[in-house]
Amino acid sequence: MFHKLQEGAIIVSDAHYSSRRPELLAFMQAIVRGDLNPPQLILLGDIFDALFGTIEYTYKENQEMIDLIERIAKEREVIYLEGNHDFRLKKVFSSAIHIYPLAQQPLAVEYAGKKVLLAHGDFDGKLGYKVYTAVIRNPVVLEILKYLDRALGHTIIKKIEAYLQKKEDCIALPWFKNFIADRFGDRFVCDFFIEGHFHQNTQFKLEKFTYINLAAFACNQRYFIVKSLQAKELLEEHQFSKEI
Repeated sequence: MFHKLQEGAIIVSDAHYSSRRPELLAFMQAIVRGDLNPPQLILLGDIFDALFGTIEYTYKENQEMIDLIERIAKEREVIYLEGNHDFRLKKVFSSAIHIYPLAQQPLAVEYAGKKVLLAHGDFDGKLGYKVYTAVIRNPVVLEILKYLDRALGHTIIKKIEAYLQKKEDCIALPWFKNFIADRFGDRFVCDFFIEGHFHQNTQFKLEKFTYINLAAFACNQRYFIVKSLQAKELLEEHQFSKEI
């Protein structure tokens, strides 16, 4: 399915939602109430800190958020690109939500005649990382993990969640611009490339397109609104407040 990016769309990345990071809940509730009213909601992965399709135990803590996203999808288009913390999501969500796994990223969309590529950001890791991501997404591996975790009283998933919640997600990377320039080279032809994963909240021109790395919602509750191409920047940064 080919999507068009809509002016006024909201883009959120790396919220890492969990009971210890509940800030996204108020944000989604604001959309449901109409306090925020985007025509389109784009979720660029790692929206949940731990949500693994086929492992029902990971749904339990996240069920309120899952239900909110489903409610939003009844009123507007929701596009969800899976991350490395939330995957095999077609087992979790209804078909009303357009879900794109790692293998289908970057996702090409069109905006006012411009080509925009969207990705969570981990689609092109080194060989070791590619092997790791393939293994953890393998349905057989996940089935084994599900039953093993259940037999151990969910000790495995609890340890994974505890480890993820200790990670520092808000670190500036001084080498990031050079890393991106070397990483992309001339691989893609587009006007804009938007991704999350690295949490750097920066953009700059590369040889063939403008690169945009989004802030992590988990760090400072920042989200982005798609603006008219007549504006100086494609995305306008906002910080969510419960007072909206």
